Amino acid sequence: MARKKVDAATKAFIKALDALEEERGIAKATVLDALKEALEKSYKKNYLGPDSIVNVEIDEETGKIRLFEIKHVVDDVMDEDYELSEEEAKEIDPKYEVGDDVITEVSPEVFGRLAAIQTKQILRQKIREAEKEALYNEYVDKKDDIITGIVDRVEERFAIINIGKTGALLPLNAQIPGEVINEGQHLKVYVSDVEKTTKGTHIGVSRTEPGLVKRLFEMEVPEIYDGTVEIKSVSREPGERSKIAVFTDNEDIDPIGACVGPKGTRVRNVVTELNGEMIDIISWDEDPITFISNALSPAQVATVKTNEEENSALVVVPDNQLSLAIGKRGQNARLAVRLTGWKIDIKSESEIAEEGIDLDADEAMNNELLAAMEETHQDDALVAESFDDALVAESFDDESFDEEESINVDIEALREQHEEEDTDYVKVIAEEDEASEEENEPEYDPKFDEDIDYDEYDKYYD
Repeated sequence: MARKKVDAATKAFIKALDALEEERGIAKATVLDALKEALEKSYKKNYLGPDSIVNVEIDEETGKIRLFEIKHVVDDVMDEDYELSEEEAKEIDPKYEVGDDVITEVSPEVFGRLAAIQTKQILRQKIREAEKEALYNEYVDKKDDIITGIVDRVEERFAIINIGKTGALLPLNAQIPGEVINEGQHLKVYVSDVEKTTKGTHIGVSRTEPGLVKRLFEMEVPEIYDGTVEIKSVSREPGERSKIAVFTDNEDIDPIGACVGPKGTRVRNVVTELNGEMIDIISWDEDPITFISNALSPAQVATVKTNEEENSALVVVPDNQLSLAIGKRGQNARLAVRLTGWKIDIKSESEIAEEGIDLDADEAMNNELLAAMEETHQDDALVAESFDDALVAESFDDESFDEEESINVDIEALREQHEEEDTDYVKVIAEEDEASEEENEPEYDPKFDEDIDYDEYDKYYD
């Protein structure tokens, strides 16, 4: 079989196809199909009509381009773009009859300068569309996984991470609080979002997702990677503390010990990657009582009473363990709730005794007692409020003393006699109110930031 001749221009063309496939992930066949479509559209626009039938063939080995114009032979011509009369067809070849197709080969050299420019523009557009599709297909499979990238640019409210063939946005609310990111730094990020947009493929990455902790342990702990040890759940407050629940069916393996590693090396590597974030590793258990007790570690739990209908639990701890079980600003309790999926109410043993809750009694009886106590507290609050109002009204009726001074003194005196101020309770409420205000603030999304020049962002990775 004779070898096909390949000239210098063809070699350059084939080399360009190889480069597109290697660098941008676009298959040769995709580029050739785009080129065929571009040539067909350009030829129709400049030399025929929109309804004409044109076929382009390209040899992948030699790069030779052949262009064919096709017309149907008919009795009565209605559209000259794709129809030919029988008389005209027989002038080309007497064998043609009605119903045949007349195929005429046209030399690509017929393309003028304008047609060539149009072909080039159409081809560029098709290649860009194919590139976007290839980029999306490559990264959509990496969603919920970790990618190591290089920090290309750091702004006040976001950073751009080079993750290979494109850049990914790391917004401020997806960065670990207190972590300093520098340009040129290698950074592990969690792929949280991959979506198609009008401007291309948007890849969102994060360093605050609980999934990042899970993936980091999979990278550090072989037992988790091969499935011997399973991470059942993860709860996290980025930059401060995380809890993970682990489990294994293999009785010869300690799941917590496997995650900690020899001399703590495995967990230390994860902590270092998370900028010093503390990590609690606890043992998962199918028994909710045991699981909830483990989730509140390092606090020691005395008793756990569960209500499966409401998915809630009453946890009783020794008096000296109450603050440890709740944690700083309620952090330990919040993480335990997210980890277990149960609503958890924590009380000390002395509180249980004061409220008269019988842990051995029926659950419904205790619920009625708690509801009655809550109504009593509400009634007391209403009585106190009415009493204050009455006292204020009485003070205004008496013209023999200074109104403002007497009102303040009398009310404070009454409250000192009938109420015992609880500074800790006030502090907790204040902190919860402050936290709720922060949660109500709208999250910043750099995808809709008018200050970002996205055209420049696209050019950066073109």
